[in-house]
Amino acid sequence: MILEAKPSSVSAVIMTQVVLPYHTNVAGNMHGGEVMKLMDTAAGVAAKRHCLNNVVTASVTQLAFLKPIFLGDLVICNAELTYAGRTSMEVYVSVKAEDMNTGTFRDVCEGYFFIVSLDRNGSPAPIPPLLIESDAQKQQCEAAKLRIEQAKKAKQTKKV
Repeated sequence: MILEAKPSSVSAVIMTQVVLPYHTNVAGNMHGGEVMKLMDTAAGVAAKRHCLNNVVTASVTQLAFLKPIFLGDLVICNAELTYAGRTSMEVYVSVKAEDMNTGTFRDVCEGYFFIVSLDRNGSPAPIPPLLIESDAQKQQCEAAKLRIEQAKKAKQTKKV
């Protein structure tokens, strides 16, 4: 079965959440795990929208916390596919925080989520190719291929 290529714009996701007290530590900063949970959800939704199958996160790379997120901030999570293989895909997730008192935005977190498409039996399932529409997307896709190769090499090194 040949699946039709889809552009990343079809599956792109924007999720928002206001930081409430139960999201924070005693200093009023959002817990890193809460940020990661939101990012994983956004990545999963983007991946599912692309392949229309159940999906699971296989790994996360280059996750970086850049600045703290504070109680009362609006967290804005953007997720977009950067690569689609035969049964797996990479989703780039970036997070901004908006200070709702001043309207200022800051980049706070980013990372790459490697996600696998699953059929009804839980086995890897084929996915549509990613339709590359710009030079920037082509560069993102090439960078994703390098990250995947590095991950494969690291996995082989661990087996030895």
